[in-house]
Amino acid sequence: MKLFQMFGVAMLALAATPAVAQGDESANTDGRAGDIQFKVLGTYVAPDGAITDINVNLPGLPATLQTEANDNFTPTVAIEWFVTNNISIETIAGITQHDVDTVAGLPAGAELVSDAKLIPATLTAKYHFDLGGVKPYVGAGPALFLWVSDDPGAATLPLGVTETNLSNELGLALQAGIDVPIGDKGFGLSLDVKRYFIDTTARWFVGNTLAIETEHKLDPWVISAGVAYRF
Repeated sequence: MKLFQMFGVAMLALAATPAVAQGDESANTDGRAGDIQFKVLGTYVAPDGAITDINVNLPGLPATLQTEANDNFTPTVAIEWFVTNNISIETIAGITQHDVDTVAGLPAGAELVSDAKLIPATLTAKYHFDLGGVKPYVGAGPALFLWVSDDPGAATLPLGVTETNLSNELGLALQAGIDVPIGDKGFGLSLDVKRYFIDTTARWFVGNTLAIETEHKLDPWVISAGVAYRF
């Protein structure tokens, strides 16, 4: 609920700046079909990381084992193409890093996965509402989570674990946000919230032997804010 409250406050703050959003009569606030918008954003990533199933359990870990992935802040960029004045296609670029620790079944904070680096490849179709200078939008589209590296956590090393693997998976992203133009040169402010629905399979190997395999629900919230340029 706190994430919804943060988003609501930020939306109200942006909407309360009509003087900035309006510009003059020549301002490019309406935009045109064929426009490109480029955004540089600071992004807060808040994944879940909860275990939904334990498929392989050679060490005999407790059935009550539960985990969470830590939150992270990271820079991202977004590139958006306007098909019409109100419909656009957007993709994002960035990388985020997370550890996975225990919260139940073992001492809290036991590290199972270390320095897992993720590229959340995302493509969304967006619809922009026209409220004068302020442009709220909603969107949805596919997301592919690509894990580019991950290491065994410190708590798994005494078990003889030599390798960890997180599976790449396809899922869905839902999106809502607001763009506020500044002046008449194509610049603006942007606030964006995405909710992903996606899982991963985590595997721990001892040599060539699969020792542990668990299914994880990630479903992260991804909240971004920054500057935009439309041309």
